[in-house]
Amino acid sequence: MGMERQQSSEDAAGKKKKKDVKDPAGPKALHKTKLVKATGNNNADQVSHLEKEEENANPAENKRTDSSGAPKSQDPAAQGAETPLKDIETPVHQKKISRQQMEKLPTKQPPTRTKTPPPQQLQKVVSPVEMESQIPSPTPKPPGSPGRALYLLKLAKSSHISGDKPSKTLDYASRAAKMLEANSSDGKPSLELVMSLHIVAAAQCRMGKHWEAVEALEKTLQSLPMEWIAEAGAEYSLAAFAGYMQLGDTYTKLGKQVQALESYRNALTVQKKAVGEMDPQVGETCRYLAEAYLQAMQFEDAEELCQQMLKIHAEKSPAGSMEEAVDRRLMALIQSGKGEHEAALEHLVYASTAMSSRGQSAAVASIDASIGDCYVALGRFDEAVFSYQKALAAFKQLNGASHASVASMYVSLGELYLKAGKMRDAKVYCENAIMIYGKQGHPADELAAGLTDVAAIYEALSEREQAMCLLRKALESIKNIPGEPRSAAGIEAQMGVLYYIMGNFSESHSAFSSAVDKLRSAGETNTLMLGVLLNQMGLALFELEQIHEAVAVLEEAQHVLAEACGVYHPDTIAVCSNLAGGYDALGRVEDAIDLLQVVLRSQEERLGTVHPDVVDERLRLEQMLRETGKPLVRKTSTLEELLMRPAAQSKRYYRSLAV
Repeated sequence: MGMERQQSSEDAAGKKKKKDVKDPAGPKALHKTKLVKATGNNNADQVSHLEKEEENANPAENKRTDSSGAPKSQDPAAQGAETPLKDIETPVHQKKISRQQMEKLPTKQPPTRTKTPPPQQLQKVVSPVEMESQIPSPTPKPPGSPGRALYLLKLAKSSHISGDKPSKTLDYASRAAKMLEANSSDGKPSLELVMSLHIVAAAQCRMGKHWEAVEALEKTLQSLPMEWIAEAGAEYSLAAFAGYMQLGDTYTKLGKQVQALESYRNALTVQKKAVGEMDPQVGETCRYLAEAYLQAMQFEDAEELCQQMLKIHAEKSPAGSMEEAVDRRLMALIQSGKGEHEAALEHLVYASTAMSSRGQSAAVASIDASIGDCYVALGRFDEAVFSYQKALAAFKQLNGASHASVASMYVSLGELYLKAGKMRDAKVYCENAIMIYGKQGHPADELAAGLTDVAAIYEALSEREQAMCLLRKALESIKNIPGEPRSAAGIEAQMGVLYYIMGNFSESHSAFSSAVDKLRSAGETNTLMLGVLLNQMGLALFELEQIHEAVAVLEEAQHVLAEACGVYHPDTIAVCSNLAGGYDALGRVEDAIDLLQVVLRSQEERLGTVHPDVVDERLRLEQMLRETGKPLVRKTSTLEELLMRPAAQSKRYYRSLAV
């Protein structure tokens, strides 16, 4: 019992003594002691592990050791005062330290810990717009800096190539163009600015904003004058060429054929100055432009461009090349439009041989169809039937029996048998074509053209109601398609002629008036087709007894055709004859006589004095002269003219139009 009391008193004294002891090494040592007590292990490995952690956390306070391994402090007063932890053999809580030793120990301040930087946050995936606004750069740039503009241009090109979201492409390109335009110092556009505006126009066309695209392209081309481009270098020439071609395509989509052809011409001029007139690239542009002139039925200009292409092939391409075969086929189409069918047939045979040697079956079938057209124009019907049947079999094998190309061959065969006088066969082929066109999936332009051709055959067969029904379907198929005002005007013109034949003059005038408005909206002011429609419109007004309006329309038709074809062109002379009748109806006999004298003189020189049309005009003029008391000056007829009098009369001008 006494022993227990003595032991407890000693323990209490020991605890009190422990409370009075201050840690010689500061809070860090106490922290180590607590860790050792908590583990309950007294081995030296755990203490060494703690020491290594302290050395790693406080490399500046690491102690140097001498050769004997004893710690060497830089402070002389502290040398030998601290015992390394690795020399401790007994646990720290059992080692006794006297008060004198404790007082000699230096007070060690707790080391200052450097804050560990927080871990870098993961960057989220951002859109191109956010990425563009967060461009990392060592020095901040102003909002309109060239670097940012070029970055926006790069985004615009990537977006345009991908084909997604034209609105995003337009936004990038517009912002880039504004910045580049603001940074231009010498007043001359940079190539990057030109490219930005081209991308702006392309995006606007994809969004259906064609007029805005025209404004952007015209703005670009105004800053690139022709005389300056030649001196600026090849890159600016290429940029101007691309701009003019893109502007021409945009005008074509709007139906502005005259402006489109002018833009294409400017592009060709720029390209010739840049690379030379005999470069193969010039030949490709000539082909593109010749096709545009062919669609506008300006055959002379188209033939000139085709001749330029063939000269380039003769100098640069091997004989019988594919490119030459394609161009010869185009030349054949142009010459057929001019009525030179023999020359067209030679080009087609050459092109068919070249295509067949290279296994181009589809191209050979199309050429066979064109050869058949030439045979029909030359009156060689048997050879035409053979060519059409050959093309029909090829199209069925290549495209299937329900393809539009098969229907077009049925239409060609129907026209052939109509000219041959085989009405029943012609109607059968027309019915086959209508069955194919009645199916879904045909392109709108091909459908409209096919139905219009079939309607012309039914009109010739005197089935006018069926023809009118087909024309309405054709007009409906292209009614809402942009860039097709000329095709729609042609269909309405045929409807006007059909209404005129049926005696419905009011509907005829309405159809002609709508067709004229479409041509004018497309930019056609002095074209052959516009003059023809104005003449037909004037004839309808005559039948409605609106003489003053008819005379005004015919005067406009005369002016348009004189500008488009010439004063003595047969179409212009026909309009003058109709206009003379209008002047006579209004009592303007002197004006009528003057016009008829011009008409009679022109027809006598072109047709001879004994032609039926010349005789009719002479009788009209004689009657007017008798009323005014003026003599008629006759032109003497030669013996050859009397013997070679044609047996058939020529077609009147106010015939049914074929578009």
